[in-house]
Amino acid sequence: MSTTTILQRPRASVMMALAWMGLALLAFTLVAIAGREASKSITSTQMMIWRGFFSLAILMVVGLATGHGMATLRTRLLPLHGFRNSVHFCAQFAWIHALTLIPLAELFALEFTAPLWIAVLAPLLLAERLTVWRLMAALLGFGGTLVVVLMPEAARLNGHALNTGTALALLSALGFALSLMTTKRLTRTDSVMTILLYMALMQAIFAGILAMWFFVLPAPTVLGWLFVLAASGLAAHYGIAQAFARADAIVVAPMDFLRLPLIVAVGALLYGEVIDPWVLAGGLVVIAANALNLWGERRAKPAAV
Repeated sequence: MSTTTILQRPRASVMMALAWMGLALLAFTLVAIAGREASKSITSTQMMIWRGFFSLAILMVVGLATGHGMATLRTRLLPLHGFRNSVHFCAQFAWIHALTLIPLAELFALEFTAPLWIAVLAPLLLAERLTVWRLMAALLGFGGTLVVVLMPEAARLNGHALNTGTALALLSALGFALSLMTTKRLTRTDSVMTILLYMALMQAIFAGILAMWFFVLPAPTVLGWLFVLAASGLAAHYGIAQAFARADAIVVAPMDFLRLPLIVAVGALLYGEVIDPWVLAGGLVVIAANALNLWGERRAKPAAV
């Protein structure tokens, strides 16, 4: 009986996976900073327009440089691509708008509920089994979400617990979960490059439609931030994909949880955001729920023979 474990992976492969995750963490942080800086001059709608245009331009250059031609666009699942990219575009819009309304720590803590939505929805949408571990992780995670959403406002005794920014952050997490599940279905027949190109192409079309009413030519400095927003978003997802290709999820995923303390530090140092202990505590509960889900999934795998 084989006892293949993370320790038996080639050390160089694991170290490379951790390096790719480090790149992804840096890129996710740049997404937040670029979005915050651009939002000082333009609206969330205008950010989505320019992000769509820049993302398509970047992927076209990458496609030409790597020899990916028109054949990459061949697919039998065009309606599914349309559904995925519509949901993802709306989730991105909700996330970017929430970025301008709530502290970075709260936004990232709520974003971590996306894997828990997948644990609950996958049995319904992908016919996957709802295990005890998935159910326990989901319940624990949503408990942490309630702490993030309700406790800070209750402690301050003002306003409503579920403000617009919080609601948008939760909606974006649900949208990202649906997008990820659709991506899993698409990867059975389509390459990653095909999925990315359709994402960039369709979201550029959505951006073009919005541009008919909301187009604004920003200042060169703002355009620079918008390019960083698009490029770092693509780099983050590419880095995660490369990391998971080189090491087990049990090694890679915990590094993603470093996003929360990292963004807490960025929010405090760059934007003077007060570190709310309730948001931090609830975020840590959500992270613990994701870790429990990962551990449960690995424990449920039968030993390789």
